[in-house]
Amino acid sequence: MTMSDITHHISDRLMASYASGTLPHPYAVVVASHISMCDECRARYHSHLAAGGSVLSSLATETVSDDLRSRVFDLLDDAPAPEPKPKKRQGVYPAPVMEALKGKQPVWKSLGMGVKQSIISNDPEGSVRLLYIPGGKAVPEHGHSGLEMTLVLQGAFADEDGRYGVGDVEITDDEVDHVPVAEPGVACICLAATDGPLQFKAMMPRLLQPLFRI
Repeated sequence: MTMSDITHHISDRLMASYASGTLPHPYAVVVASHISMCDECRARYHSHLAAGGSVLSSLATETVSDDLRSRVFDLLDDAPAPEPKPKKRQGVYPAPVMEALKGKQPVWKSLGMGVKQSIISNDPEGSVRLLYIPGGKAVPEHGHSGLEMTLVLQGAFADEDGRYGVGDVEITDDEVDHVPVAEPGVACICLAATDGPLQFKAMMPRLLQPLFRI
C-alpha cells in the first residue's frame, strides 16, 4: 500500500481536534489508525502539531523560582523511562488498534449472514468496533444518529458515495443513508466508530439492534 492508493482522508476539522487532544476516544482510535497507514495525513497531523506549538510559544511566559525549577528537574530525573509502544502492525490491524485491543486478537460475534463484529469499547463517548463483512455481502441499509467514521483495514466496500479500499476512511452523519457492500473476494474488515445507534430501515435489524449494541 502506498500513499497514492488512499483517496479518502481525515477532514481538517477532525484532524485539528485529534491533534489538540479533544477528539472523543472512539474517533481518536480511527484517526490514529488512519494516520499510521497514510503518509499524507501523517504529514498533516505533524503540521497541526507544529502550528499548535507555534501558538504556545507565542504566549507570555511566567518566571518560576529557582527552588521550583530544581524540584521539577529532580522529579524528572527520578521518573522511570516510559515503555515503548508497539509500532508494527499485527496482520491487518494497525498498532493503534492492537493497543486498543490490549495486544489481543479480536473476539468476533456473529451478526448473521456471515457478518461479524468485535466491540473494542462502548461507553458514553461512543463505540468503536471491528466489522467483518464477507465478500459480496451487504450491511443492511441504515442512517445515523450522529457521526460515523469507518476505516478499511482489509478488502474494500462500496456504497452510494463511492468505493473505499484499504486505508480509506468514510465519514458520514445523520444526513446520510447508505448500504455498504463488500467487494467480491477477500472479506472486508473495517474499524468503525459512532457516537449514537445506527438507524436501520428494515424491521429485523431494528429488533436485533439492542442485542448487538449497534
